[in-house]
Amino acid sequence: MTLAANLVIALIALLHLWFLILEMFLWNKPSGRRAFGLSAEFAAQSKTLAANQGLYNGFLAAGLVWGLSLGSNGLAVKLFFLGCILVAGIFGGLTATRKVLWIQALPAAIGLTLSLLS
Repeated sequence: MTLAANLVIALIALLHLWFLILEMFLWNKPSGRRAFGLSAEFAAQSKTLAANQGLYNGFLAAGLVWGLSLGSNGLAVKLFFLGCILVAGIFGGLTATRKVLWIQALPAAIGLTLSLLS
């Protein structure tokens, strides 16, 4: 079960690294605008805000990698960062788009569950 939990956590870390790239570097590019359904005008106006948001996603990914690097001693770190991601995913699903529940909150809930069962 620990291996499954760690694989899910690694995938979540990669997902948040991808969010960092999308929000910090591709936000106003065609691929970034397409991913978030943004107009060119809105993307240009919100680029700085998105970069800040992307940086936070990078910190979440780094926290998960940190927890994984600690081996069995990293459970508390992994649970903390997965909890942060779950709360952010629920908030985003309620305030931005329900898609966030599936893309962010559900994987975090799965990672938390598998980690707690390990």
